[in-house]
Amino acid sequence: MIVDQRPLESLLARKLVIRSVYVAPVIIAVFWLFRGWDGAWSSALGLMVVILNFLLAGAILSISARVSLQAYHAAALIGFFLRLALFVGAVAIVANLLDVDRLAFGISAVIGYLSLLTLEAVAISRTRREPSWPR
Repeated sequence: MIVDQRPLESLLARKLVIRSVYVAPVIIAVFWLFRGWDGAWSSALGLMVVILNFLLAGAILSISARVSLQAYHAAALIGFFLRLALFVGAVAIVANLLDVDRLAFGISAVIGYLSLLTLEAVAISRTRREPSWPR
């Protein structure tokens, strides 16, 4: 059995970014229709923060997985709270420094996060491969 040595978490994050190409235009178009240009711009910013959050999660978990299982578990727990703090900080900075439609920004971030996470969970559940980790 050939074991794939590429970092799985980073691959999942990159696949999620690819899926955002399908999700983001729909969300941005909806806010453009209902809130105008400001809504579309704000929606795009909210989705960008979400995508960067997923990429950061993949990078943190991939790096810590190379260290040890304990480091991976610590990175998963501490990284979640760190990314949550960074997410809230980024949202606060964008909302205070830029003239954005806060409703479109917030709703698109939540909808984007949940829809991308759902698409990834469905894609993983449909995979019928044997696990590549050692038993």
